[in-house]
Order: sequence, then structure tokens, then C-alpha cells
Amino acid sequence: MKRDRHERILELIASKEIGRQEELAQILRSEGFKVTQATVSRDIRDLNLTKVSIPGGKQKYAVSGHASGIMKEKYVNVLRTTFSSAEAAGNLLVVKTVSGMAMAAAASIDALEFEGHIGSIAGDDTIMVATRTNEVAEKSCALLYEMTGKRRFGEYAL
Repeated sequence: MKRDRHERILELIASKEIGRQEELAQILRSEGFKVTQATVSRDIRDLNLTKVSIPGGKQKYAVSGHASGIMKEKYVNVLRTTFSSAEAAGNLLVVKTVSGMAMAAAASIDALEFEGHIGSIAGDDTIMVATRTNEVAEKSCALLYEMTGKRRFGEYAL
């Protein structure tokens, strides 16, 4: 249950501008999670979340730039549940996800700090990752398949 809640928190902060613990707790409760403000506070600490400034003078929760060993596993779990396929196209990596999950997957990819990644942009079910070289894109593509336990079969991941 805690793992599911942590994964959902990462998905929520990647897709929404959540700036208060109570706001996060409300959303989680509306989705059926039994949480208190204290539970959410511990989750935020466990997930190593931080607040970042956004336009309009507001702040929102975001994944801290440096992932610990425990956090890396959490990000990999998010990728395992959201990843559909990936393909290198020059120095771009195109990642397909389950519908509506690209932002959570992109946040996980960014937090894992793949070597040679410059940045990513997420839509609904597609992520575009700019890499420094074509070789980095190919290597990252292979790494995503390895991390998620999926295998390539033609154009589709199984």
C-alpha cells in the first residue's frame, strides 16, 4: 500500500502543481488512500521531495535532483508500470508510456539522471528526451528496456 501511495504521489506531482501537504492528502483521499497529514509529511520526506518555484510566485512539490538508492528503485518502479516502448531517433529518445503517464515517467527518467541526457518533454503518452549524442540515445533506449524488464519485439515492447 505504501509503495502504491508513493508511486501515485510521484505521478501526481509530475502532472499537477501541488504546493501543500493538505492538498496532496485531499487528492490521495479522494482516490481511496487512507492518509493523514502526518502520513503525507512522512511520504514527502521518504520520497525526498522538495518545493520548487513556478510562475506566479507559487511553489510546488518536485522530485529532488539527487536520487538515493531507495529512491532510484522507486523511480524504476514507476517506469516499470508506465513504460510501453522506446526508440532512438538520432540524438532523441522517444519513449511511449501508458496513456496519461508520460509526465510521471519523464520525472522518473529525469530523477535517475541518465548520463548524457540534456532534458525531456512529456505529453500524454509520449516523452521526447534530448541526448548529447546518437550513441547516448541508443544506450538509454537499451537501458530502459533492461530496467523495466521489457523486451523488444519488432516495434512493440512485451
